[in-house]
Amino acid sequence: MEKDFHMPEIRKGSSRLLRKGRFSQSGQIYLVTTATLQRRKVFADFEAARLLVNILRIESASGSCKTLAFVVMPDHLHWLVQLEQGALSVVVGRVKSISAKRLGRPVWQDGFHDRALRSDDDLPALARYVVTNPLRAGLVKRVGLYPHWDAVWL
Repeated sequence: MEKDFHMPEIRKGSSRLLRKGRFSQSGQIYLVTTATLQRRKVFADFEAARLLVNILRIESASGSCKTLAFVVMPDHLHWLVQLEQGALSVVVGRVKSISAKRLGRPVWQDGFHDRALRSDDDLPALARYVVTNPLRAGLVKRVGLYPHWDAVWL
């Protein structure tokens, strides 16, 4: 049976609260959500979205993390990631910093939301939920028509 997963809403001025009590653990799987500044649709631009996808792949190849699933939406990112080494805030901060530098402008809101997953969470179902965001947002009629997602199970 699939669980009902709800993506968090990120509100302006909540970055301090998002960091409160954050703990990073190697091997832990997290669902990370981060939004663009003023929810601008930066990643509606194909090249900008592909740039972010490539940065996620490079970050995984560096050994800091293992990307399990992601979807780059026009104004936010959902990333199911297993931390391999270092702090989650450093890994996410590096992805956000590199993408902003390569795009040549500020892109991201401060902070991000993360949820540490339990060992009994149904990861393939969560990955399906993540990658079907474009369907729920009405961007496409089929997931296969949306180019900015991937998942190790699908």
